[in-house]
Amino acid sequence: MAGWTSGGWRTINPVDGMSLFVRSTETWALFRAGAWELGRVRGDAVMIGGEQVVGSRAAAIDSPTGGATVDSEARLAINAILGALREHGLIEI
Repeated sequence: MAGWTSGGWRTINPVDGMSLFVRSTETWALFRAGAWELGRVRGDAVMIGGEQVVGSRAAAIDSPTGGATVDSEARLAINAILGALREHGLIEI
């Protein structure tokens, strides 16, 4: 890594936990276990306007089955919602 200072260009070796912003791609980079991770964000929660909107991954939710009355449109919609939540890692598979 190199940066311009009043004394000229300076280079430093990255250490675990070091992060930087890559202007050309507008993403964050984190140095971890000897390599750069680009575009990954790590944390315990996502807060927007002071409210937590995403937290830890929830337990798996079973897809709907059985029941006295089967509404296939509702079941398709529920399965689509569950699929999206699983795909984004918000609930376990």
